[in-house]
Amino acid sequence: MVLFDIKNLKVKFTVSNKSLYAVKDVSFHINKGEIIGIVGESGSGKSVTALSMLNLLPKNSSVEGDILYNDKSIFKLNKNELQSYRGGSVGIIFQEPGRSFDPIYSIGKTIRETILTHNKDLTEKQIYQKSIQLLKEVHIPNPEERLKNFPHQFSGGLLQRIMIGLALATDPEVLIADEPTTALDVTIQSQIVNLLLEIRKKRNIAIIFISHNLALIGNIADRIIVMYSGMILEEGMAQEVINFPHHPYTKGLIDSLPKFGEHYSKDKLRTICGNIPSPFDITNQCPFAPRCELVKDECKKEIPKFTKEKNIHRCVIKGVKL
Repeated sequence: MVLFDIKNLKVKFTVSNKSLYAVKDVSFHINKGEIIGIVGESGSGKSVTALSMLNLLPKNSSVEGDILYNDKSIFKLNKNELQSYRGGSVGIIFQEPGRSFDPIYSIGKTIRETILTHNKDLTEKQIYQKSIQLLKEVHIPNPEERLKNFPHQFSGGLLQRIMIGLALATDPEVLIADEPTTALDVTIQSQIVNLLLEIRKKRNIAIIFISHNLALIGNIADRIIVMYSGMILEEGMAQEVINFPHHPYTKGLIDSLPKFGEHYSKDKLRTICGNIPSPFDITNQCPFAPRCELVKDECKKEIPKFTKEKNIHRCVIKGVKL
């Protein structure tokens, strides 16, 4: 069952009387209970795509294309429908959870407000019981006492768990996790990933996991979308993308991952040379061409169309072993 269907999405911002496209003709879908990983460098359009799915873009933006949720355009929702949709049908987890909580509100009060926003018929007892249940679900110890605590009394990892619980308070069908493990150590990152997998299994919830860390996404996603300069360059099943990449950019991301172990200690860490193009630059060539080690004249003639093999990818190079 398709929950989200993003069709030819383009997002333009007007800055100082200049226009820039942050997202360029992006299309993909999300099925119920599926985990989609969106990966790319800063400026690739990952977060703007996520904000578009919540219709939360700033006033200096304009959108082309459409985003369907359960076959209904989110851009045609009225004010009440939009409130029910945001935080109700679709929950979001932001990076740096410490910034997402009001420091003068206890955790219990924050959860209470979230629940009441979408369900005003619950009694105080029901709200309290639901709050306890949510903290238990995300493995917060001693939840009855922790509801009384304030954000500064929690570690970053525990705050992110609470943020996940908060996003689940309205029983959403889709959870958008935008860089949810940023600034967390590797052990806590693994715990957050395992928690999201546990929640998916329990609730059959769809998750959009956004990150610059391809290795992390490979541990959680069913499908991976690789974005660069506002475009999708590759899409496919997670293990297929990681083990058999079809685009040089995807291969570059994989090669730049640190490899741990004594037998790797003398290897030089590879990087992708150059920088991501400025969003103000309008190009009619492959956006990765200036940085690609395999670039050919053909790459500079037009933006490549999608080629479908096991992975969908934008690359004119055929038969090259990456």
